[in-house]
Amino acid sequence: METEMRIKLMVVDDEVDLEPLMRQKFRRQIRSGEYDFVFAHNGLDALTKLIEHPDIVIILTDINMPEMDGLTLLLKLKELKNPSLKTVVVSAYGDMDNIRTAMNRGAFDFLTKPINFQDLELTMNKTIEEIVLQRKALIEHDQLISIQRDLNVAREIQMGILPQVFPPFPERTDFEIFASMEAAKEVGGDFYDFFMIDNDRLGFVIGDVSGKGIPAAIFMAVSRTLIRATGLKGMKAGECMHSVNNLLCNESVSCMFVTVFYGILNTKTGEMEYANAGHNPPYLLSAAGEVQTLESTGDIVLGVFEDRQFETKHIQLHPRDGVFLFTDGVTEAFNRGGDLYGESRLEKLLASLKDVTSEATIRTIATDVNTFAHGVPQSDDITMLFVKYLG
Repeated sequence: METEMRIKLMVVDDEVDLEPLMRQKFRRQIRSGEYDFVFAHNGLDALTKLIEHPDIVIILTDINMPEMDGLTLLLKLKELKNPSLKTVVVSAYGDMDNIRTAMNRGAFDFLTKPINFQDLELTMNKTIEEIVLQRKALIEHDQLISIQRDLNVAREIQMGILPQVFPPFPERTDFEIFASMEAAKEVGGDFYDFFMIDNDRLGFVIGDVSGKGIPAAIFMAVSRTLIRATGLKGMKAGECMHSVNNLLCNESVSCMFVTVFYGILNTKTGEMEYANAGHNPPYLLSAAGEVQTLESTGDIVLGVFEDRQFETKHIQLHPRDGVFLFTDGVTEAFNRGGDLYGESRLEKLLASLKDVTSEATIRTIATDVNTFAHGVPQSDDITMLFVKYLG
């Protein structure tokens, strides 16, 4: 049998004639460096040799030996908790009680005396195959642990680029804002952001990148950065989307795109302008508790068609009016019956949240979605943002 590693075996038997027989039988493997044998004469001797040769992976042991027999040796080996160390026991033909005890104590396989060397070689090959599989599994496990560690770091980085401190502008009394993002996986493709363009204008945005996982997270970070950098220049909402779209089209790979809603609130007058690049239409929640969908601008997603124009629309907010932005992870949350949370349930809940704070609005909806799903895993990222004009 060919192996990709050197196999060190220990033979434990009080018969001194066995050593030259084993060396003769496996002389080819020994010369090629495929096998390396260590010999011990009883259980105590075997434990000592195991300390001297910690790279032993197979132990071939007789059961009946002086000082420490093979069954006691198996108990001692079990205490080592080394799943890569395989033991094959040898006993007299028909000695099923001892063989059964040996298997219960962790022996991988058994052989009967007198040893048939063809059977021995087959058993050794089978044992080595199991060791190779275990080693590959351990390597893959370590790789998965490393990937999981990297994903956890990526999640921390991703969350770190989104605003996390609320209230973000504690000195402002003319508006309030709150947002949250719960990724379906370790990292997500949703994002939100907000920033003061100048003393009187608040820019706020929500986006949903196509796809999942690391590629979506990277595209999300690029999109969020481009929108913020472009928005801070003070251009109209539609012009900002036009500029960002061209930049993303030049950089987009794997046919990725992002849906975006971008709004600019004049905190002095309450006027809000916005552009919608293929995103879920936000809701306008009036101080009186009325809920209505913001009129669509009919514009497509970002990152697909270059040099597209994006329309800018305007609405007038009155004191205590709010705008609720969300991604489809909210309305497309499933329960155990396969039902969707849906727009109508969301609208009904929003109508009941008359004149509550932005934070309370977001947290109430998040709790309701979670209660509705009742433990069903998220199928998509859940991201929400609520901005309230206070006047």
